[in-house]
Amino acid sequence: MTDIDAFIAGLPKAELHLHIEGSLEPELMFALAERNGVAIPYASVDEVRAAYDFSNLQDFLDIYYAGADVLRTRQDFHDLALAYFDRAAADGVVHAEIFFDPQTHTARGIAFDTVIQGLLDGMAAAEAKHGLTSKLILCFLRHLSEEEAFATLAEAEPWLDRIAGVGLDSSEVGHPPAKFARVFAAAAGKGLKRVAHAGEEGPPEYVHEALDLLHIDRLDHGNRSLEDAALTARLARTGMTLTVCPLSNVKLCNVASMDVHPIDAMLRQGLRATINSDDPAYFGGYVGENYRAAAHARGLSKDDLTMLARNSFLGSFLPDADVAAHLAKLDAYVERSR
Repeated sequence: MTDIDAFIAGLPKAELHLHIEGSLEPELMFALAERNGVAIPYASVDEVRAAYDFSNLQDFLDIYYAGADVLRTRQDFHDLALAYFDRAAADGVVHAEIFFDPQTHTARGIAFDTVIQGLLDGMAAAEAKHGLTSKLILCFLRHLSEEEAFATLAEAEPWLDRIAGVGLDSSEVGHPPAKFARVFAAAAGKGLKRVAHAGEEGPPEYVHEALDLLHIDRLDHGNRSLEDAALTARLARTGMTLTVCPLSNVKLCNVASMDVHPIDAMLRQGLRATINSDDPAYFGGYVGENYRAAAHARGLSKDDLTMLARNSFLGSFLPDADVAAHLAKLDAYVERSR
């Protein structure tokens, strides 16, 4: 292990861009398929891993939704969540804000309550086991209708005290943020934070819409913002957090390779960038691997890595006192590592 790798391993960090369904490893997929008597179109774990050789967002989403079909019971969602948190804790994650896609499950006849109860069980188990805190962000699937998003928000009503915010994910191109402006306004009226995927495959204009029409508190991905100098300056000036996912960007061919990833350019331009894993079972790595890949490919220094970790806490939806406590622990770790 290199000195940088060791530093990354111990670096306290938050993860702000993680789709819990995207942490479904092939081994757990097979175990749940067997437990629930669900037929899956793969004969082995190796076949599943081979299917992960996709080249765009839609190909990924096709296998993602197929894999999610094995998730049926409250225990399944608990097991899924805790498996992620175990990996995250090993990578130095002390707080995570995870996305879940209720429409992926309610469309299959799985009750909203089953999904959220299982995830909350897993979150409680992770806090007891690792001291790792977490929050839930309910994502609307943007390829579905505004009406369906409103129906999902209504289903979430009894659980709003356990949901930190709403997000927007799935197929970006052709589904601009404007499509969900009224849903996000309704969520804001209920006191929920707002985040949205924008500027991953979609153009900078989608980032403008997310800012001006959805009034987001945090920008998921946002890479293509760099194509618009005025937009980049605005994001820097307002301190908007970007939840960047390096290995995902490369896997989905939105960035040609880690050697040209813009994470260091984002820091140089004053953007509050963070590093996250997105859908780690599918994209080749959890948050530690994303930090290491970025560090080695872009020559990130310990100061750069510290800034990325600092940004992850500053961009979280934790209370100010909790953020301050995390930053104090981060500073103490960095001081010990000198």
